[in-house]
Amino acid sequence: MDLGLQGKVALVLGAGGGLGSAIAKTLANEGARVALADIDATALDRVVAEIKQGGGDAMAVAFDLADRAAMDARVSAIETAFGPVDILVNNTGGPPPTPAAGQDPALWSRSFEQMVLSVITLTDRVLPGMRARKWGRIVTSTSSGVVSPIPNLGISNALRLSLVGWSKTLAREVGRDGITANIVLPGRVATSRIRFLDEQKAKREGRSVEDVSAESTASIPAGRYGEPQEYADVVTFLASTRASYVNGSVIRVDGGLITSI
Repeated sequence: MDLGLQGKVALVLGAGGGLGSAIAKTLANEGARVALADIDATALDRVVAEIKQGGGDAMAVAFDLADRAAMDARVSAIETAFGPVDILVNNTGGPPPTPAAGQDPALWSRSFEQMVLSVITLTDRVLPGMRARKWGRIVTSTSSGVVSPIPNLGISNALRLSLVGWSKTLAREVGRDGITANIVLPGRVATSRIRFLDEQKAKREGRSVEDVSAESTASIPAGRYGEPQEYADVVTFLASTRASYVNGSVIRVDGGLITSI
């Protein structure tokens, strides 16, 4: 299937990590010119090198999502090198594991700036160009916690859910401009973030990481953790011309983990 991504310009946030790097590589394999953004410049350079070795076109952009004042300059650099952004993949890191109650308001505020307001600000920066060209894709990665709240991830559950409401509202506003806005929910996908959360749970409960992982795996109908590539394939389809009638949706990539309809 030709996904129609040849020559499209994509900006992938968190592209130095497990999910983001898989998404960036898959978009590049489909012919997109990919700008990879992350705060970890070393990780970015590694992923860019891998894409170029495979014949893809990619550039690294050091990006601190907490620094919203620098966003315009970062996007302008991408536009100068590759052209206007056609595809935006909003993929941010998560806050520390915490209960919902009793958290410092400063932590809530800082997490909101990094996880929510940064995404909204960046989307608003590239949206006018998408509207002018009558084509665009906005794919926002959140968490299964927005459907089934995850214990001890109170901040993540709350703030990522706000992105769902934002994306759904945005989808109705931009649909007639040839733009789609969708949410993708990862379940237990084998990344360093999931490993970290398993380690934290094991520490809290005085158990081994292997025991925690085995318990988690047993709750997944697929019987295993997902692979980053499986997640990236879904995101890449939503970013494609073939997904033109998928708009305002929340797509689960969780192996059947979420039990609700």
